[in-house]
Amino acid sequence: MLITVHSEEEMISLGGLLARVLEKNDVVYLRGELGAGKTTLVRGIARGLGYAGRVTSPTFILMNVYPADIDIFHFDFYRLEGGDLGDLGLEDYLEKEGLSLIEWPQAGAAMLPAEAMLINIELVEGDYERERLVRLSGIGDRYQAKVEEIKRLC
Repeated sequence: MLITVHSEEEMISLGGLLARVLEKNDVVYLRGELGAGKTTLVRGIARGLGYAGRVTSPTFILMNVYPADIDIFHFDFYRLEGGDLGDLGLEDYLEKEGLSLIEWPQAGAAMLPAEAMLINIELVEGDYERERLVRLSGIGDRYQAKVEEIKRLC
């Protein structure tokens, strides 16, 4: 599913829409260049789940927890090497009853669940001032069904 997003406000609104279909124990992989809008999308998801606090990129601290209707575990693996994930205790968080939102999942691919919602945020012509193309796909039946539900909501 491809969605064109023209502004930060639209990215936050898309996050709110995603929040309507995400549930406890869901895993979402967020991919895109630095500054593409991954954390902005997370901000929209958090708002949609009732979190009113500040949402920031956990690039340097690796993880933020946002207590909401569903606890949100926001990871950023940008600065990690694959082996560093064992020290993070990632498995413990994935087993908790929360929503895991993971930026730069490719850094931890070997330790992450095979099934997830995948969100790719692409710049148009490499231009940060232009719209973004947001590609949603589901890896596994459960997540494919969620993407279909989002299509119906759009």
